[in-house]
Amino acid sequence: QVQLVESGGGLVQPGGSLRLSCAVSGFTLDYYAIGWFRQAPGKEREGVSCISSSSSDNTYYADSVKGRFTISRDNDQKMVYLQMSNLKPEDTAVYYCKAAQIGRPVYWGRGTQVTVSAGDWGQGTRVTVSS
Repeated sequence: QVQLVESGGGLVQPGGSLRLSCAVSGFTLDYYAIGWFRQAPGKEREGVSCISSSSSDNTYYADSVKGRFTISRDNDQKMVYLQMSNLKPEDTAVYYCKAAQIGRPVYWGRGTQVTVSAGDWGQGTRVTVSS
């Protein structure tokens, strides 16, 4: 059974980092190109990065993430990674991995949520220390 399972998402502050993982099973990873896509609320799914099959290992990055994201693969462990650094609020989305090979079906994972937010501040409370 073919499966792609993403993990590593979460809540992070702007400027922070996350590493997403895509664990694959049911097919030989070496022969497939793997892409990372993301979909923000109300927006279409967009390509973020991809890495070609192991015969060439070429990589591609969307302009919006160039210099901040790095894609890599470990065929022995059947894993593909997306290292994300200097995250921005506009990187907030559900991230999906996709496996593709010419002439074969395309496989998608179910996604992992990445939220980049500075969070909300409370009103604060005064503390007075007096002798």
